[in-house]
Amino acid sequence: MVAAAGPAHPVEHGHVHGYVTDKDAYLRRLRRVEGQVRGLARMVEEDAYCIDVLTQVSAVSSALEKVALGLLEDHLRTCVVDAARAGDEEAEALVREASAAIARLVRS
Repeated sequence: MVAAAGPAHPVEHGHVHGYVTDKDAYLRRLRRVEGQVRGLARMVEEDAYCIDVLTQVSAVSSALEKVALGLLEDHLRTCVVDAARAGDEEAEALVREASAAIARLVRS
């Protein structure tokens, strides 16, 4: 996974993204997931037992879910709360956006 070049503290919606303080931890987790996915591909190439492959698929899904939940928590704690505290008219839109993200996570 190649990180996109950009500012050290990306700003969108007028504030720094909530995950910036934990960016290195998120990148480590995502790189670990990337390695797990490569391992899955290798297992399939080598005709590994179906249940073993499914077990690893479950592990990858779980790891990605943890990343997603962490990002969501950071977003709610920073972006949404900051907008609400500031009385920002954008706060309602951020709440709707977060609700939609939660719905997508629940469906996945």
